[in-house]
Amino acid sequence: MAPQLSVIVPTYNRREILLKTLEAYKRQTAADEMLEVIVVDDGSTDGTGEAVAQAALSSPFPIRLLRQDNRGLATARNLGIRSAKGELILFGDDDIIPTPTFVAEHAAWHRKYPAPSVAILGHVAWSPDVNPTPFMEWLGRDGVLFGFGHLSPGSEVEFAVFCNTSVKKSFLLEHGMFDEDFRGYGWEDVELGYRLMKKGFRLLYNSDAIGHHYKHMSFADVCRRAELVCAASALLETKEAGRHMKERESRGEALSWKRKLKRAVAKLVAPFLVPLTPLLDTQIRLPREVYQTLYMYHVLPKAQARFNSSKPQHEHAKGI
Repeated sequence: MAPQLSVIVPTYNRREILLKTLEAYKRQTAADEMLEVIVVDDGSTDGTGEAVAQAALSSPFPIRLLRQDNRGLATARNLGIRSAKGELILFGDDDIIPTPTFVAEHAAWHRKYPAPSVAILGHVAWSPDVNPTPFMEWLGRDGVLFGFGHLSPGSEVEFAVFCNTSVKKSFLLEHGMFDEDFRGYGWEDVELGYRLMKKGFRLLYNSDAIGHHYKHMSFADVCRRAELVCAASALLETKEAGRHMKERESRGEALSWKRKLKRAVAKLVAPFLVPLTPLLDTQIRLPREVYQTLYMYHVLPKAQARFNSSKPQHEHAKGI
């Protein structure tokens, strides 16, 4: 079968991690199914272009470099989509290092589900090399970053995410691409997923298509990320997807008094848990309720308050 898969990897000033990622794509068991890897450089200043050119010399498939001014992830991905030669597009990240069967799993599931509307979400786990903390494991498992703990293999994902996700290019071109109003970190994939799902888009979870997130996140990193999420949330609320999510949450709150009571208790308890925050950067494991309460009722409110006071412009999430 002729190769038909284009991998799109946006990047910004992550030269060394990007090289690890590209080397992992070269070692794929299904490298013969890869038509190309497209690296979209979002205005890097660290020699990314030269490094990609060097990596391309020893690649079994073309590695193409596209450049743009620093305009953010949504614009970078759209540039990659328009330039891709394959019918299947696999969205990677520069710090998501694919395991050897990563591409094979995505390709196999598209053969199993050939309908243009069906896309595949793979699994993202922390790289063992970054020595993940229990707090980091919670971030990836329970919804703040990915929420894979709420999914079962083969299940359909309600709101699409586009990290370790493969889609049919024809469906994107016909029904919509990323909203380039999103120049900062977060929500651009959920917003697109909402629009696509109105057109019949289905996203299925393949837990065997594994990418390793090569990043260590401290508690301070999570607080910084929360500020960026607040900025993106303000933009999302101006979109139909954001209004839909807000309305649905309001309906749910009206029906669930138990959930309202649980939130009220957590909000009262949160200040007493703040002294535990230094433990979040250690290997000491705390109950998941502690992580959840600290994030929802300490980290997010402080991030929202800082955003409200400064009203920062939406910008590229450097280092996230």
